Amino acid sequence: MTDDPDLSRPDLGASPDPRAALRHRTIVLVGLMGVGKSSVGRRLATALDLPFRDADNEVEAAAGRTIPEIFAEMGEPAFRDGERRVIARLLDEPPHVLATGGGAFANAETRALIKDKAIAVWLKADLELLARRVGRKEGRPLLKGRDPMAVLREHAETRYPAYGEAHLTVETGDTAHGVAVEAVIQALHAYLAHPQQSESEPQ
Repeated sequence: MTDDPDLSRPDLGASPDPRAALRHRTIVLVGLMGVGKSSVGRRLATALDLPFRDADNEVEAAAGRTIPEIFAEMGEPAFRDGERRVIARLLDEPPHVLATGGGAFANAETRALIKDKAIAVWLKADLELLARRVGRKEGRPLLKGRDPMAVLREHAETRYPAYGEAHLTVETGDTAHGVAVEAVIQALHAYLAHPQQSESEPQ
């Protein structure tokens, strides 16, 4: 046993938390419906010890209506306007993980806000996988009475150019959400180390 008080305290030599650098800016997850933005986002927030926010939930709370009700009673333009204002408010909060609706980042004004104030991560997955996922769930206004695959193809065509402006692209597959979380964390570390090289390159 040593008499040196410093050597007798192993905690004094503990390495700094390697994920601390990821807590300085809000991390915004973007991508098509069904890609797992909320599920991955919650787990990512836990892994990074950050708060989690879901933009769709925040929009519903602000409007006092569900998203299907907003679409039915007020229309998509009103929803998008409310979504933009809610996301702008959330981006002024301390760093957190934010899951956005599929159309949020496609809005030029919202996209500019996110790119300026946060790190945008595009979660990208095969359309057939997404179609299987969203086909099992109800409550998506944009799918009402339509074939999920047809809608996803349309959205991919119109939204992928916008998603491509995200700081990072992380390919996800039909794997556990924990695998996607680790892929996002690795991509974030790479981006912060070499932001110009990492931007828009799939991980």
